Amino acid sequence: MIKAEKNHKSHVIEILTSSFDDNQSVNYIVKQDIKRKERIRALMDYSFEICFMYGAVYLSDDKKGCALVLYPDKKKFSLKATWEDIKLVLNAIGISRAGKAMSRESAIKSNYPQVPLYYLWFLGVQRSDQNKGIGSKLLNEIILDSQQQHKPIYLETSTIKNIPWYQKFGFEIYNELDFGYKLFMLRRGAEVPII
Repeated sequence: MIKAEKNHKSHVIEILTSSFDDNQSVNYIVKQDIKRKERIRALMDYSFEICFMYGAVYLSDDKKGCALVLYPDKKKFSLKATWEDIKLVLNAIGISRAGKAMSRESAIKSNYPQVPLYYLWFLGVQRSDQNKGIGSKLLNEIILDSQQQHKPIYLETSTIKNIPWYQKFGFEIYNELDFGYKLFMLRRGAEVPII
């Protein structure tokens, strides 16, 4: 996998916007109006910026897949991060829905351990290249990276068909949250062998 640079941003956003267009969790966060696609793009822009500051952004070797990783223990107050938060509310969530989004985020974060962790925020593959092993190869590399850092991986998914795929890689469901849709919380210990 390749560590993405700033000049990869628009490509990463396009992959994720396409990959998560019909995702329940993403569509719960973004305001559902005629600008929905632009709002998903704004969410992915925000996620890229935050992970670029406090984590890592990766591309598959063929640049058809990407992963956004956040290290929550590294995240701290900054004017840039605050500006990104404001843009997220204005461009993706909508002011009237900000409380709902913050409540959801708080519920998710309350389930994380108070140790350094490897948060896999998004992993996506261009729609035309899905089911070709690109995501699996990238996830194996993500797992190896987390093991080298001695950090467990945490993630959520609202896509039920993805659960067996994650379980194949050693992830386990440790909680479920209900936001009008089921959000499955998964984790994988740093010591679990790679398949």
